[in-house]
Amino acid sequence: MVLVYKGSIVGSKTFLRRYELTEDISLYDLNIFLQNDMGFSPDQMVMFRGYDSKGRVKSEYCLFDLGDGAMDAVSIADTLAKEEQTIEWVYNLKNNRGIMLSFEGETETQRRVSYPRLIEEKGQNPQQFSKTYSDEVDEFLDDVSSSDDLYEEEELPEGVEEA
Repeated sequence: MVLVYKGSIVGSKTFLRRYELTEDISLYDLNIFLQNDMGFSPDQMVMFRGYDSKGRVKSEYCLFDLGDGAMDAVSIADTLAKEEQTIEWVYNLKNNRGIMLSFEGETETQRRVSYPRLIEEKGQNPQQFSKTYSDEVDEFLDDVSSSDDLYEEEELPEGVEEA
């Protein structure tokens, strides 16, 4: 059997991902897959949080075992066995930014298909080090690039001297 998970970002109405995962995938391998899918740098600390049905944090899974298990020793099936229907992949610990992965059901394994895999994608990837998810990243960049407050490299405004 293959498990289907929906990825969403709290506060965003446009971001959506659907993934098919095998039951035996470790959280560490899922982390590697998600980093590649989002285009994130792999050298950052990450963690998973498991949530109960009332939305309370039930478990925290890190690279090192802090009591609930290390990411490489916990499978996605283990989280379901602990009744964690939703897990959060926290990719930015400093700003507490993550993607909520909610269990949606099971489907049959397809021959000649490699898992894990992305099956649906809407919205743009979040910025790895941003404090918020913005649907208007391109619009923001256009506004910034046309701003009078920006100077060419090594160019200072008139009357300002280098220290």
